[in-house]
Parts: sequence; C-alpha cells; structure tokens
Amino acid sequence: MVNSVPRLVIAAPASGSGKTTVATGLMAALSARGFAVSPHKVGPDYIDPGYHSLATGRVGRNLDAYLCGPELVAPLFAHGARGCDIAVVEGVMGLYDGAAGEGELASTAQVAKVLRAPVVLVVDASAQSRSVAALVHGFVSWDPEVRIGGVILNKVASDRHEGLLREALESVGVPVLGVLRRAAQVETPSRHLGLVPVAERGSVAVEAVSAMAAQVAAGCDVPALVALARSAGSLAGAAWDAGAVVGSSPPPPLPSPTLGFARAGGPPSSSGALPPDPCTALDGPCPRTPDGLGEPGPAVRVALAGGAAFTFSYAEHAELLAAAGAEVVTFDPLRDEELPEGTAGLVLGGGFPEVYASELSANESLRKAVSELALAGAPVAAECAGLLYLCRELDGLPMCGVLDASARMAERLTLGYRDAVAVSDSALAAAGTRMRGHEFHRTVVEPGAGDAPAWGMRAPERRVEGFVERGVHASYLHTHWASEPGVARRFVERCRTS
Repeated sequence: MVNSVPRLVIAAPASGSGKTTVATGLMAALSARGFAVSPHKVGPDYIDPGYHSLATGRVGRNLDAYLCGPELVAPLFAHGARGCDIAVVEGVMGLYDGAAGEGELASTAQVAKVLRAPVVLVVDASAQSRSVAALVHGFVSWDPEVRIGGVILNKVASDRHEGLLREALESVGVPVLGVLRRAAQVETPSRHLGLVPVAERGSVAVEAVSAMAAQVAAGCDVPALVALARSAGSLAGAAWDAGAVVGSSPPPPLPSPTLGFARAGGPPSSSGALPPDPCTALDGPCPRTPDGLGEPGPAVRVALAGGAAFTFSYAEHAELLAAAGAEVVTFDPLRDEELPEGTAGLVLGGGFPEVYASELSANESLRKAVSELALAGAPVAAECAGLLYLCRELDGLPMCGVLDASARMAERLTLGYRDAVAVSDSALAAAGTRMRGHEFHRTVVEPGAGDAPAWGMRAPERRVEGFVERGVHASYLHTHWASEPGVARRFVERCRTS
C-alpha cells in the first residue's frame, strides 16, 4: 500500500522558537479553508496534541521513535492520516535533538526522514538580523537527508527588521514562507510541566487557537506551504491497525544482560539480580507479553479516566483495548461520583492530579469505588497521575488509599526516556517484558517502589520503581502500547477472569 498524503514537519532550531504557535495555527488555518487535517506531534508530549485536536477536530497523535521504534512511525502516521487531505507534524525541541546519547533517535529530523516529509524551520528572529543566514545554513547543511523546504521567521520586530532578515537569507537559497510579529494573544500560559492543557482553559483555549490561525493566515504563504506538503515522497507499507496487531506476534525479543537495580535510592544489588525475582532467564532474551490467547471473548467494560485532571492518554491505548474486546467508557474523576456501571477494569493515565488534589479528595464516593474495585482484584493500570491518585495521600489530602504510599509536589522536575523491564507479573505484562517509556513529573512518591515493583529501569540508571499489588500496576512510567500490543490483550483477558 502506498500512502501519498501531503505532509509537512514544523521544526525549529530550539525549544521556545514558536513551533506550537505555527503548527497549531497552520492546522487551524488549513481546516478553515476546508482541508481535513491530520495532526501529529513528534515525541511523547501529551499537551500539544490537545491544541492540535482543537485546531482540526481530529485526535492529535504522537510519533515517537524511542517509545515505539522507528519502524512504527510511518504506520502510525498513516493510521492517523486516513481520510485526510494534508498532515501537519509538529516537531520536538530542536530539529536534531533526540534521546540523550542515542544519536538522531527520536529527533524531529529522524521522523522527517522516515516520513519523507519536507521541513519548515521556525526561527525566533527577535535578537538577530544577518546572523539568521548562518543559522539556517547550518541547519540546512547538517544532514543532507533532511530537506528544509522553507523558513518561517517568528517574533519579527518591524518592517525594517523583516527586510534585513530576508536580505540575509537570499544567500542561503531557502525561501521565506512566513513572517510573524510578536502577538500577546497567541501566548499560551505555562506551569510546572509546560503548557496548560486545553481541557483546563475552555473558551480561552479556543480563542488562542483562533488567534494562532489568524496570525498564520495573515503572515504565512499558506498556498506555498500546501504546495511544499504535496512534494513529500510516497510512503510504502500498510497503516497501523489495532485489530490486526492485537492478535499478531510481538517483535523479536531484545537481549537483556544481567541486571542490577537500586531499590528506593539504594545501591544496585550485589548479585546483579532483579529483586524480588522476576524471571529466571534475564541473562538471555526477555520474554514478551504473550499474544497467543485465542479469539477475544465477550466484551468487558474498561473505565478510562478523563477530564481536566487526567488529560494524558495516547489514543492508540483505547483503540487497542477496544480491539482486544473491551468496551471503553470514559469517566471524569472530578465530576463522576461512581465508576461506570459494570466496570471490570480501570485505566488511570497521566495528567495533573496535583492541581486538582482538593477536588479529587472531595469526591469521596468515587475514591471509595476505586478502592473497592482495586481491593477486589480487578485490573487497574495507572501511570503517573494514576499512581498519585491511588496513593494514600497527595500533598496531605486523602486519595484512594489503594497503595500504602504518600505523594507530594517536589522542587525538581523528573524528565526523560527510560529503558525498562517488568519486574513482577501483572495485569499488564509478564515479568521480564521489556518496554521503553517516558517520565515527566514534578512529584515524589514515598516509597518509590513496593515489595513487588512494577519496573526495573535499565537506563539511564538502574533502579526499581512502581507497584504491583493484586490487579494493580502503578508507576510513573508512561508507555506507548502500540510498541507492545499484547499489553492491551493481556489486560482485557485479566478483566474477564478476575
């Protein structure tokens, strides 16, 4: 199958250059002109895709070559772009920045090359004039396989400033496709984990996206951007499909050397063994979550947390659960006093429970229902925000009390990719299953791991983290289940049998 959806990658030399403003504004401007726009975000970030969804009316999807592997980037892109006229991909950090110590892995440049997509470089020109030519020349020449098809100059001060920038860039041979002046109305507020999510801003977010669209429509050559998108190369191969992958064989196991993990900040175990005893073959290939579970059984109801406190979730998770035989029902822990009727399993993704701790704590009826479901042995998958919600308390306020642990805000941000292996058998994964994930939080849970930890982190440092108790799998680690579809199948099967 050949995919020829026109597409652009919006990149920048560094974070803070205006990628989100340009990408979101372009998505909205194209949607206003009648295009069906497929929105994508390079990397693990959950927040930007919310703005993309608001701009396009479609689900924002992530393309992360670290979490899912480079081989899944094009299939996941094609899945999201089905039926669309054009796709806009917002990059992450600087164009060539990726996973630390991993070369180009997970960089915007790598994704652009995999997608055979032209790149538009957004440059913050607020403190430069002629030097912009050297900057753009460096980015154009660094990797000849990355095709930078144009530049958008952001935060330009005046007509004279614009003239100096355009004159300098004539020698580089890269067309200027847009010039944007600084505009307060398109500034999006930030806090401890980046931009404030769309779900929390309501009509203000709608106004901000409209302002971005107006700025891009007025300052950019939109027809030229569409023409550039149409120059993207064709992609061969089938689109990702949840139904097809849930029952398919997992990728070959990755080798796993002898591991030594620190527990709760302590030194690695002297024996080099995983505590407590995850499997007996860690010197050889890691076992994977089994997929040979036969045909899906009767549908079971899985409750998925949503609302302003739980905004972090990859769309593919719900699609995989549904493909595995689950009826996925969203509920809002801030508003709903009970779990959906007939809930057999619970998925608590990421978000900002620390911002809504008072409201979550005040919803005593739901906290009790969650606790009772977990104590009864039902499968519960909790990531980051979900982990905090299951703790005994968060910043001194009562939470669900499923885990004998307390959580609090911290001064230090924990951020980065992680290479992990499942330490304990759980409703999500067999012990020894290896997955890659991402941590992104400014909170601390004490203790950091239970008697049966969820994960052993292999990189960047060896340690155990998270909790496996009864049917609960709770951890700070965000994972992308498209990389290991058997996770969803295993979870749904446990919902049927618990």
